[in-house]
Amino acid sequence: MTPNSTDCPWPGTDPLYRSYHDQQWGRPIADSKELFAKLCLDGQQAGLSWITILKKTPHYEKVFYGFDPKKIISHAPKKFDHWLQDPGIVRNRLKIESIVKNARAYLAIQKEFGSFANFLWEYVDFKPIQNSYRHFQEIPAETPLSKQISKDLKKRGFNFVGPTIVYAFMQAVGMVNDHLITCSCHPLCVAEAQAFKL
Repeated sequence: MTPNSTDCPWPGTDPLYRSYHDQQWGRPIADSKELFAKLCLDGQQAGLSWITILKKTPHYEKVFYGFDPKKIISHAPKKFDHWLQDPGIVRNRLKIESIVKNARAYLAIQKEFGSFANFLWEYVDFKPIQNSYRHFQEIPAETPLSKQISKDLKKRGFNFVGPTIVYAFMQAVGMVNDHLITCSCHPLCVAEAQAFKL
């Protein structure tokens, strides 16, 4: 898959990475479980490249029951040591523990706000933020809003949700549209944002 010269440069020419950029990144997500999965996976990326996690994503989904929070919590006591030995995921105790902790925090938010999606999208008034960057170097690694969301998530028991991870998550799930203004995907995300409803 050959990128256009005006498209976002960060996926390079890797077919999997390009497909992720073209089909998923920046498209608004309304499904709570999908948002939970993405937040957990972004946390697994800490210190690694996203392509590493992207390649492992199908196995993560299999191992963690499609990121079903209730199943993760119920199976964690007997599966934890097995997870630590699984070469298909990042074998880091703290990162694996974070998925279990995040599952508990997710369920508490669902109970309080009705859905995880409602909780997250309220930060942007339920409308994706449309940016208009022309150069990759202009795109921030974090923002005041990502710092606030990070702080709130940590207070509620989430792990591996620092401001940079949260901003990467916001970009990925379409809370912000950070495709370059010259990228062919930018107008597609704008159109999806206009039609977006929870």
